Amino acid sequence: MHPDLFHVFGVDAPSYFAFLLTGFLFATAAGAAWARRVGESPDVVVDLGIAMLLAGGAGARLLHVFADGYFWDYVHLCTDPSRVVWPFERAECVSSAIGGAWDAAAGVCHPSGPDCFAWAKFWAGGLTYYGGLIAASAVAWVLLKRDGFPFWKAADMAGFAIPIGLAFGRLGCLMAGCCFGTTCTLPWAVRFPWRSPASEEQFKAHLLASEKMWSLPVHPTQTYESLASLAIAAVCILVVHGRKRYDGQVFAVFLALYAVARALLEILRRDDRGGAIGLSTSQLLGLGMLAAAAAIHVTRGGGRARARAIAT
Repeated sequence: MHPDLFHVFGVDAPSYFAFLLTGFLFATAAGAAWARRVGESPDVVVDLGIAMLLAGGAGARLLHVFADGYFWDYVHLCTDPSRVVWPFERAECVSSAIGGAWDAAAGVCHPSGPDCFAWAKFWAGGLTYYGGLIAASAVAWVLLKRDGFPFWKAADMAGFAIPIGLAFGRLGCLMAGCCFGTTCTLPWAVRFPWRSPASEEQFKAHLLASEKMWSLPVHPTQTYESLASLAIAAVCILVVHGRKRYDGQVFAVFLALYAVARALLEILRRDDRGGAIGLSTSQLLGLGMLAAAAAIHVTRGGGRARARAIAT
């Protein structure tokens, strides 16, 4: 786990955020190349990519705050920091790097003061993919309409560009130690150092004798999703795009494939992600994505098929 693997001008850059930006650059480059190939303006794609990055970051952060089970932590950080416990020992808690307040009676570390904007610090991690997808799609709809760019053609571009970017983002998750999987004994299992999300979760579940121990081997679900995203991108661009029957089909295939892949991967994930009726938040939203994919296919694919039948 290397949460601050990159250093820019002497400042530590969170690995997750660095990989996220790298994925954005690759996805935008792929989209611009596609636009040039089909005779559209690549500048529109670049502008769209920047807007979607900003909107997607905001949407991903908001869904994390409200749906991943940390809402009251952010509320208490603002209203009563003494109700928030940080996993630091005394020396580190009061160090300049952490700046916490040590509660000697309870033997725990608290934030030293209120922070009413902790919920907005997206660069520190805590982003939910589906929130970003929904917000970015809404912004794309508005901007493409304004620029007169064919929306569903752009959506098909997004169908292979988004999973390319997502593949890099999940590698950032691996570096940060979030989104970890269940314990396993497979040769490619990974272990995370103490104070990582995996180690803390396993200590709370009484799987570790001490909170200072490395985690037990777990499924590298971050890598699984990265590989799945690349596979989805390959299917969308190499198989579906050249054979599509209507604009929007590539995007519909992307939504369906990712929803299924993510739902299966959620079974192997162990981190707390909220949810209801026995399903995680991502699985519930995945059902919505499957419904959206079906709606796109029926409304656009079905209409085109009927038009061809009438013409013949």
